[in-house]
Amino acid sequence: MDPPGYTFRPMQARRKTRQVWIGDDVTGRKAIGGDAPILVQTMTAGYTHEIDACVAEIERYRQAGADVVRVAVPERKDTEALKEILKQVRVPIVADVHFHYQRALEAVEAGIHKIRLNPGNINDRDQVNKVIDACKERKIPIRIGVNEGSIIERKDKQKRMEELGKYFAGHKSGHLLALMIAKLEEYLEIFHARDFHDIVISAKSMDPALVIDIYTEIADRFDYPLHLGVTHAGPKSTGAIRSVAALSTLIANGIGDTLRISYASDHIDEVKDGLEILYCLGKRERKGVELIACPTCGRIQVDLFTLVKEVEVKLAAEIQLPIKVAVMGCIVNGPGEAEGADVAVFAGDRRGIIYVQGQRVANVPEEEILDRLLKECKDFEARVKRGEAKLGDKVVDIVPPDPIGELGSGAQKINAGLVEKVTVRAT
Repeated sequence: MDPPGYTFRPMQARRKTRQVWIGDDVTGRKAIGGDAPILVQTMTAGYTHEIDACVAEIERYRQAGADVVRVAVPERKDTEALKEILKQVRVPIVADVHFHYQRALEAVEAGIHKIRLNPGNINDRDQVNKVIDACKERKIPIRIGVNEGSIIERKDKQKRMEELGKYFAGHKSGHLLALMIAKLEEYLEIFHARDFHDIVISAKSMDPALVIDIYTEIADRFDYPLHLGVTHAGPKSTGAIRSVAALSTLIANGIGDTLRISYASDHIDEVKDGLEILYCLGKRERKGVELIACPTCGRIQVDLFTLVKEVEVKLAAEIQLPIKVAVMGCIVNGPGEAEGADVAVFAGDRRGIIYVQGQRVANVPEEEILDRLLKECKDFEARVKRGEAKLGDKVVDIVPPDPIGELGSGAQKINAGLVEKVTVRAT
């Protein structure tokens, strides 16, 4: 029974949507929506017409785990480069089109896998129709997003805005929500008129609360796959908070089929952090090490910050399996916090005690912790690959080492009668 005033709400089942496909025989084909895994996207930061650099950047993101990569095509020289780029990459590519419908047609002709189109930036409906027809013929999906631009006028536009305005009247961003829904309906009407339904919808904002609200409303109204994101999120230091706040909430509520975290910094972090959201929410099977570490406090007796950074770099480079590794700075909370870790180290008094699935295997000086921890991880990974061990196979019950004994704290003083015994009475 839930406590008074509290209602338990588990993560919601994934929302059912239509499904679209992207990619080809070279890049592989991936589904968006339906029962397909949530895909992680990013976008290149360099110029698309600089072919070698663009291909190298795309490959870097693919190796980091990106499922889809978007490229900008503002000029004809960018779309002309697409044919050569598409021959060399191994991940589906999306062409980002604004203002010039010709760029979309050229990208389609080059063999692009998906178009990101902003209909509000193209004033001529016939031009938009040409893009829709070209994509329909090639079975290329289109992602459309809502904004304050306008393509066509509707006789009941003012009435619809008034209705939506009343519906969202109690919301702090009610007018903007109403506008975004109304504009999305206008855009979809154009696509429906051409009997085109290979559509993905996005509705980004810099306000995480608004992102949650608008995607929740869209999910209730339409059955198209949704691409999640917080736009203008800022540098990683603040952008990560904005993005996690919105995207984790939506995904936990069963909403979202692709996502992009946007940072004004190295886009490799967009990929890594997008994947980490999915790993943490159980929406993607983890690849590589899951590293946990204590936040440190006044009990710390080793340089844990440096140790954790070094462990992260070493394990990322040399371990492929999703081994759970715990790096703890002391023995007080370490054993409990490391529960379930495949490999764990508890540090103190300039030493580290290393456990593998609950069995103590080493007690080494601080300067040897990194190398020994890496060795134990590699040995454990090898045993897993040979079928001699399983990840998370044991319920790890680590008994804290004697504080004064090996890591220097209290049993000897207690035994010598130097510490007053404390009895906790039941109330």
